Amino acid sequence: MKAVAERSALLSLEQALALLLEAADASPILEVEHLSLAEADRRVLAEDLTSPLDVPPWPNSAMDGYALRLADVAGQPLPVSQRVLAGMAPAPLQPGTCARIFTGAPVPEGADCVEMQENTEVLGDGCVRLLQALRLGQNIRPQGQETVRGETVLAAGARLGPAELGLAATLGMDRIPVRRRPVVAVLSTGDELVEPGQALGPGQIYNSNRRVLCSWLERLGCQVLDAGILPDDFAMTRERLGAYRHADLILSTGGVSVGEADFLGQALREDGALALWKLAIKPGKPLTFGHYQGVPVIGLPGNPASTLVTFGLLARPYLMRRLGCQAVEPLRLVVPAGFDWPKAGGRREFLRARLDSGRAVLYPNQSSGVLRSAAWAQGLVEVPEGRSFSEGEGVNFIPLSELFN
Repeated sequence: MKAVAERSALLSLEQALALLLEAADASPILEVEHLSLAEADRRVLAEDLTSPLDVPPWPNSAMDGYALRLADVAGQPLPVSQRVLAGMAPAPLQPGTCARIFTGAPVPEGADCVEMQENTEVLGDGCVRLLQALRLGQNIRPQGQETVRGETVLAAGARLGPAELGLAATLGMDRIPVRRRPVVAVLSTGDELVEPGQALGPGQIYNSNRRVLCSWLERLGCQVLDAGILPDDFAMTRERLGAYRHADLILSTGGVSVGEADFLGQALREDGALALWKLAIKPGKPLTFGHYQGVPVIGLPGNPASTLVTFGLLARPYLMRRLGCQAVEPLRLVVPAGFDWPKAGGRREFLRARLDSGRAVLYPNQSSGVLRSAAWAQGLVEVPEGRSFSEGEGVNFIPLSELFN
C-alpha cells in the first residue's frame, strides 16, 4: 500500500494523540498469556478479574477484645466461654457469655458485636465488665465487606502493580491472564552516533536515546529488539525497516526532521503510509507516525529531551492502548509556578522542572539537547501555547513517575 497523508499544518498534542490512539484501537494486541503472580508485574490484564469467593469469607473481628451478643449486656460482667484466635473455627457463642477474640479471627455464631479490650475490665473471677455502651455490629467486619462472589474486581485493561497483584492473591489466584508483550524494534539514526564504550570520531556523540528507550520500554513490559544505529542512507533505511516485519512497532530516533539526511519520512511516503509529521509542541516538533509495509512506525526526534517528551506523551499512550488500557494519559497536578513566564509562545512547551516547597522550579537550561535536565527533574511543566503567567500562578505539572512506569 502506498499512501501519503502528510499534514502541512502543525498538529496539536490532542490531535496527534487522538490520531495515535485511533490507530492503536484499530490494531490491538489480543494474544493472551497466563502468568504466575510473580511474573505479572507491570503487565496488562487481558480479561475481567472476577471474585470466586466472598472477601472476607466470614465475619471477623476488627479488634483484639471480646465478642458478645448485645442483648446479653445488662450491666453485669460476662464470663468468658472460649478463646478465638485467627485461623480457628469457633464454637457458637453460649448465651450470656462473651468470647475472647483477636484481630482477624472469625466471630462466633450468635455474637453480634465486639468490644475492644481497652474498653473492658477483667475481674478477679475472670468475668469481663464492659465500660462503655455498645452498638450492633460494632468492630465486626462483615462477610463480603471487600468483595462478593461473582463481582468484577479488576477490569480488563488494568495495569498490574503491587496492589492489583495483591488483590489477585487475596482471591486465591496463583495465575492471571495478561496480554502478550509488545515487540518493539528500537532504531537510532545518524552518522554522528556511537555506542558507549567505543572511541568517538570527529563530530560524533554517544547514543543516549537507545538506552533511554530500551530501559523505558522494558519498564512498560515490552520485548525490545535492538535494531542498532542506522547510518544516514536511504537504501539502508528501507532495508532496516523491512527487516522487522514481525514487530508490533518500529521506534526510531532521529531522521524525522526536514534535513537532507532525514530519510525515515521519505521511506514511509514511498513504501508505506505517513499519517503524522509535525507537532505544535516544544521540544518535540518533528515526530513521524505511519506504517512501513504494514508495520507501525513512530519516528521520534533525535534530541534527548525531545525524545523523552514525545515518547512519554505520545508513544507510551499508543503502546498502552494497543494493550487495552483505556486510561493512558498521565496525571496532571496543578501547582504554583516558582518562576515567571512573561512571553507567550506559539507552541505548547514542556519544561523540565522539580518541586521545591510545593512550587515548580525549572532546570536552568531547557535546551532539547540537554538530557541532564531530565535526570534532575521530577516532572514536566506544561505551558499552553499563547499563555504567559507570573510566579505563584497555577501550572500543570506532570510527574515523571507517571510517564516512566
